[in-house]
Amino acid sequence: MKYKIFFLAVILFGVQINAQQVYSKKEPFAHTFSIVARDTVTGEMGVAVQSHWFSVGNDVVWGKAGVGVVATQAFVNPSFGPRGLSLLENGLTPEMAVKSLLKLDDGRDVRQLAILDAKGNVFAYTGKNCIQAAGHIVGSNFSVQANLMEKNTVWPAMAKAFKTTKGSLAERLLAALEAAQREGGDIRGKQSAAILVVRAKSTGNSWEDNVVDLRVEDSKNPIKEMRRLLTVHEAYEFMNKGDLAVETNNNKLAKEYYMKAQELNPDNLEMKYWYAVTLANNGEMDEASKIFKAIFKINSNWKTLTPRLIKSKLLTVSPKDLEKILKL
Repeated sequence: MKYKIFFLAVILFGVQINAQQVYSKKEPFAHTFSIVARDTVTGEMGVAVQSHWFSVGNDVVWGKAGVGVVATQAFVNPSFGPRGLSLLENGLTPEMAVKSLLKLDDGRDVRQLAILDAKGNVFAYTGKNCIQAAGHIVGSNFSVQANLMEKNTVWPAMAKAFKTTKGSLAERLLAALEAAQREGGDIRGKQSAAILVVRAKSTGNSWEDNVVDLRVEDSKNPIKEMRRLLTVHEAYEFMNKGDLAVETNNNKLAKEYYMKAQELNPDNLEMKYWYAVTLANNGEMDEASKIFKAIFKINSNWKTLTPRLIKSKLLTVSPKDLEKILKL
């Protein structure tokens, strides 16, 4: 117990030192709107943000599978992210973590902070000197917060959108950002956005623990671009599932996944190509040939690649069928 208290003291002491470094005129103004939330079905936790500032996700968005997520913004103290997660890992509730971090922070009056844990407990704080319009709403398994907004209807609109939108956690997070922007969003305009979704429990492999990790660093319409990226992300998730099906020689299932990927991202030649490969492996040469022909016409490199797949056993057609494909 003494060791744990000592460890927490070290964490908090580190925050005090870092806070003094960050609370200065040289630090970025991550004035923004964000949401932290948990999916009650999957247990996944996520955080999403948009701001008129370059690469806002780099400072604001933090998360760890099986632990929680953090959004630290306004006159941002980036140390609140990793240190907040450390406090959760050591048994503090989000409320305790937020209050502990702020207690030792000289810039607390211009901070905005929200922390959510793996159980869905959440706590948020808006400093009294955050630039108006500023505020937050804490709901069941979520919190929305904003500062420097055009009007004070932004965060209520975010809360409503999150509660009423169906779909994955990432979809609901993005819907909240879109609702904020429809209400006017950041009074300065738009520039960057980020979405991070982590698993309910850690896999033990950190590289597998993020379900979604997307960022738009600099754009005239970052939320629109984030919508596009999330769709592409979903398409590639189907591609990954298709690849796994191919590895287990389940070409029928691979075909289904590749088709779903194409439906989401119809202009992607590579997705069409691997779908054609799967059709050929299934013996559906007529349909495969039509797709191969269209692809080769656009980019002949795909034809050059095709015979190389034989050795890797990714293409399992006969020499005769391979010859037909290469003549397209």
